[in-house]
Order: sequence, then structure tokens, then C-alpha cells
Amino acid sequence: MHVAGLIEDYALIGDMQTAALVCRDGTVDWLCLPRFDSPAVFAGLLGTEQHGFWRLGPAHGEDDQPPAATRRRYRGDSLVLESEWDTERGTVRVIDFMPPRDGAPQVIRIVEGVHGRVPMRSALRMRFSYGQITPWVHKVGDRTVAVAGPDSVWLDTDVDTYGQDLTTYSEFTVAPGDRIAFTISWEPSHKPQPSLPEPEASLTATEDFWREWVEQCTYTGPYRDAVVRSLITLKALTYGPTGAIVAAPTTSLPEDIGGVRNWDYRFTWLRDAAITLSSLLRTGYRDEARAWREWLLRAVAGDPENLQIMYGIAGERELGENELHWLPGYEGSSPVRIGNGAAHQLQLDVYGEVTEALHLGHMTGLARNDYASVLQLKLIRYLEKHWNEPDEGIWEVRGPRRHFVHSKVMAWVAVDRTVKLIESGEVDGPLERLKELREDIHYDVCEKGFDRERNTFTQSYGSKELDASLLLIPQMGFLPPDDKRVIGTIEAIQRELSTEDGFVLRYPVSSGADGEENLDGLPGDEGAFLACSFWLADDLAMIGRVEEARKLFEKLLALRNDLGLLAEEWDPRRKRQVGNFPQAFSHVPLIDTALRLTATGAFRA
Repeated sequence: MHVAGLIEDYALIGDMQTAALVCRDGTVDWLCLPRFDSPAVFAGLLGTEQHGFWRLGPAHGEDDQPPAATRRRYRGDSLVLESEWDTERGTVRVIDFMPPRDGAPQVIRIVEGVHGRVPMRSALRMRFSYGQITPWVHKVGDRTVAVAGPDSVWLDTDVDTYGQDLTTYSEFTVAPGDRIAFTISWEPSHKPQPSLPEPEASLTATEDFWREWVEQCTYTGPYRDAVVRSLITLKALTYGPTGAIVAAPTTSLPEDIGGVRNWDYRFTWLRDAAITLSSLLRTGYRDEARAWREWLLRAVAGDPENLQIMYGIAGERELGENELHWLPGYEGSSPVRIGNGAAHQLQLDVYGEVTEALHLGHMTGLARNDYASVLQLKLIRYLEKHWNEPDEGIWEVRGPRRHFVHSKVMAWVAVDRTVKLIESGEVDGPLERLKELREDIHYDVCEKGFDRERNTFTQSYGSKELDASLLLIPQMGFLPPDDKRVIGTIEAIQRELSTEDGFVLRYPVSSGADGEENLDGLPGDEGAFLACSFWLADDLAMIGRVEEARKLFEKLLALRNDLGLLAEEWDPRRKRQVGNFPQAFSHVPLIDTALRLTATGAFRA
């Protein structure tokens, strides 16, 4: 019996429209069809085998834990996964991938005999609607189809299959040179059956796609493998039809094992997508940047004054949050949530991130888009009226609104970049008024958000708590790196928000007083936030502590799983990854820090 593995036990495969997670023992525990945000067909990751899975590997006893692969890797610079098992009877390889799609979404698994004769078993249990619905499974000629409501999933393979206990099984033996393929394809249930798959041709096409895409990368420095793997992961999190970028392909993987900090990340946060755009642009990927800009313009069109912090991958605005009571959650971490109630929060920093992304696109030569400039001016008109209001901030606190320093800094960024846009002559705008506004915000932050006694900026006006988002102050150009206030803030965060391993917490979760609500309005704790730890490495490099920055960066690289993937956080107590996986907000700063350290010559050969 398979039990969901550690978060870092999973590999990612995907087709730029959805993605699957494959455990070390050959079990697909998570797959939403046909889109990232569709209901899961395999939801075992958040429950048990009863909620859907697909295991393919060496045969084992029904009640035994399936054996983990002896080794696994991605084929070169691709998203094609190879897992190998050494058994008493020989060695077998399973190749897992999802072809970049121009038709029905497919998961293809090819079993290859290496040596000896190895008994194999496939167990496929499809459960629609996040494990809630058992489909009608039947044969149509040589094909097996599972149907429920609007969905149908078709299984194609050359080996015999049989049904037992509402599960479809195949048992066979592979010898050297044997290649046996299994494919599942999704199709709306009212449409004719999908075309027969061509596994070998699809494998070649998938490898060619990734090789050609990676060849566009302009980064050639040390640790190129880590950067390229992160870029591939970001590409895999891109929804091809619209250009949107999801924060992660999963929901409700906990930030606190056993706790309630479980959120749905299968949407496009403007913040995450904007910083992803930045990394893609700086590594040569203009097509993705252009597609994201077009998605942004469509999503925001007509109502920029009511800018949401996140949208659906096609630009949907309604992302209502619900709980799936029938799923027990990953390692008992409940509730399992779909949708995200933070969508309608006020987070003023988003205006800065979007404006910075548009500015970077302009600076790196993206073709001019007149509406992008018009949108930027509309966003600034809104900020002129609302920048001095309290908000929920970058971390989406569910407590009361506050005057978060990072939000004010990013409001300053929005105004600053718009001033530069007007000065470039690209658009006409109230230049002098915006220059005055820029100075007003800067003065306000320095007067109300800075603790002179401790020589550090604080999380919010009048507070004593720190916040790792303050590390972005020099990176955004709000103050120069050698400013004493910047250096004081960096050193304070190292003292007060760092774990024993030197990684960085977002903020002090606990209020420090018995019986009082946590500072973010939620019970429980959380791990070190990986993006913040990369930000610290960036800042250390900026203030000249390059060797210290390099050491921290390499410690962070060591937290990746064997395939180079990172979740959102690192649990310093349990020494494991936590949070949704893989996480764009972790891989983007990895790329950025590698670029900065390479520019400083900080890497050792």
C-alpha cells in the first residue's frame, strides 16, 4: 500500500497546461485535468489511495509499500523523467512525460527493460472531482475509458488490463529491449474518443521541444544547471494558451505540517508572475514575457482601478474559497482548500510589481504596447488616491489591515517607474505631480517605517516587528545598498528572523504573548521562506559581503530535491520542504541570485 511521500519525494511533469507529481515509487499522486485549476483525477497526495492514484513499477505485495526507485533523473535539460529500479530479477526503467499539447492532454509512461526479466504492475484508480466521484469504467474496443459527468479519461496500452476493487490493473514482465507504453488521455465526455496515442513519437517531440526551448537561455555562468532547471520549472508552470503563470501546480500542501496554513496556489498572482517575467526576460525568454504582458492586459482590461492580486489562468476574477471535507489533507493537514479567498484583498505592493514588470519589458526591448502604457497611468491614478491606506500586505495576512512598509516601498516603485516612463517620452503624464508624490511616499516611509533606536525598518508603521520583505528595499532602488539604514535592516533581519541554519522567516509569526492571536491572524507556525533567504543572499552581495552571500546561496541550493525542485518553505525542525510544490516564488529568486552573484564573480570555478 502506497503512502504519500515527503514533498521532496515528488517529480514534476507537465505540458504547459497542467502538471502531475510522480513519487519516487512510481506513483502519480496528483493530476488535475485538463487545466492546472481543474478538479484532480488523482488526489492521493491530499488523502489516501482511495482518492485516486496511478502506480507503475516493479510488482510487490498488495499490502507492502512499493519500492522506491533506485535512481531517477530528468533526461538532460527536459521535463522527461526517468526512474530506474534495481531488483533481484533485473533492472527496469520507467519514462514519464506529458507531451506539450496541441490536442488531448496526455500522461505517457513507457516501461523499458534494461536487464533480467522484471515482473511489473500498473494500478490505475481514477477518482474525479478531487477523489469524490468514482467514474464508470468500461471497455470501448481495445481501449479503457472512465466517465463521470463532463469528464472522460482514456487508457491505452498494448498489455492486457483487468478491473478489480474499482481499480484497473495490468501485470506483465519486461526483458531487455522491451518497451511497453501506457497513456491516459482526457477528453470532454460528450465528444468522440481521442485519437490513439503515439508514445514513441511523442517522446521524441517532447525531448525536442525542451532542448530547443533551453537553447534560448542566455545565462552561461557557473551553476547553469540550477538556473536551467529553475527556468524549465517556471516554463512548466506557464499556462500556454493564455501566457498566465501559476504560483504552483498544487493546493493545500501545508506550510505547517498538521496545521491549517494550506492554500490553493493554482492561480496567477500578479506579484509572482511579475517577478517570474523579470527572470525570464533577463535570461533571454521574450516570448513568454510578451505572452504574460498580453494576459495581464486582458485580465485587468476595463477595470484597472479594482486590480486584484490574483486571477484565474484565463483571467477569471471569481476564485471563491471552499473546503473539501472528504479529503483528510497531506499528513493530516486540514482543511484542504480550493479557490483562494485572498483574491480580493487590498495589497498595494502589487501595483509596484506590475509597474516594475512593465518597465523592465520596456527597458529590455519588448515591442511597444500602447495600452500597457495607458494601463500603467491608470494604475498610478489609483495609487495617488490610495497609497496611504492600510492593506493586507505581501504576505496576505488574515488579520487587520496595517500600513506595511513593503507596500509603501512598492507604491514608491510604481510612481518612480512611471516617472521614468514619462521622462522617456513614451507617454504624456503629470510629471511634476508624480515627482512630488514620489518624494512624499519616500519621506513617509523613512519617517514612519524606520526604528531609529534599532537602526532598522520595521514591518509596518509603529510596529517593532521585522519583515523579510524589507530586504527588497535596496533591490528596488528605494535606497542605495550602502545606506546605513539598509545595512542596519539587513543585519537586524539576520539577528531576529534567521533560523539556526541561517535561513530567513518571513516575519515573527507569534505575537509573543500568551492567549493573543498570531500576528498574521492564523494559528500555528511555518517554516523558513525560501524566497526571503535568496533575497538575503542578494542583499549581502549588494553590500559587499560576497563570500557570505555565496555560502548562503549554496546552502539554499542544497535544499533542492534530487531533481532540483523547491517547495515554498523549509521546515528547520523537521529538515524537510513544506508548502506548495514546486513553487515559482522559490525558483525565481534562485535565478536572480545566481545572476547577481555571477556578476560579482562570487562563484568559485
